[in-house]
Amino acid sequence: MLRRGPDPDGLRNYRDHLANGTRSREGVLDDMVSSDEFRLDIHYLNPLVSLHVSRSQFVRSLPRARRILDLGGASQNDPNGALIALSYPYRFEELVIIDLPFDDRHELYSHGERVTHVDSPLGPVRYLYQSMTDFSAFDDGTFDLVYSGQTIEHVTPEECDVVLRGVQRVLRPGGWFAVDTPNGPVCRLHHPEFINPDHQVEYSHAEFTARLVGAGLEIVGAWGLDWVGESVRTGAFSEDELRENVGVFHEIEECYLLAYLCRKPQ
Repeated sequence: MLRRGPDPDGLRNYRDHLANGTRSREGVLDDMVSSDEFRLDIHYLNPLVSLHVSRSQFVRSLPRARRILDLGGASQNDPNGALIALSYPYRFEELVIIDLPFDDRHELYSHGERVTHVDSPLGPVRYLYQSMTDFSAFDDGTFDLVYSGQTIEHVTPEECDVVLRGVQRVLRPGGWFAVDTPNGPVCRLHHPEFINPDHQVEYSHAEFTARLVGAGLEIVGAWGLDWVGESVRTGAFSEDELRENVGVFHEIEECYLLAYLCRKPQ
């Protein structure tokens, strides 16, 4: 776990504890994962894992909601959907996931099981296979929380405005909209073109803020995920920095992903 051999004193200490019954194997594991060495010095080898962990921290911070709409929220690895896979913590009355029909998806997302209903550990999940720009199935004020996780960049700017207006309409007054999306200027340092061939646009913080406000949504909080400030300062992107700086940061324009929590005015 710590990517090194045990030091002699530490090995002796834990062997004695295990032999005496004063530590269980699970207790030793807890000591390791809660140690400063693990927390500060162990970095993910895969930058995508680093981003996933940061997104999970953001999702775990989202408000409790009874009825949730997830835009583009299917997961190829989990029929419960991306929101639950990212560790949303609260039980709900219903989660509705909108995602494209399999025949309309980019080949990167054409795998996975087609399901319509799932009884997840947190509540019932219902799937609608259609465009995320289509809100015609929902009445005004239907949802307490709408989430868009790494999906708004897959539609054009014009379609983005349609989505945001739809979000504003289907949220109850005081309801929440949470979204995370690539930070365009930082992604350009990493990849001169799109970081994903299915992306239509990767916004800057200023650009996406203007779209949220223009749709009538109040921005309650704006954060960055995975800080790469040195890469931004020098103009030379470092994947090592991306892997090392996992988490949610206030320096949003120096992060790889943008994350927002918005509210529909009362």
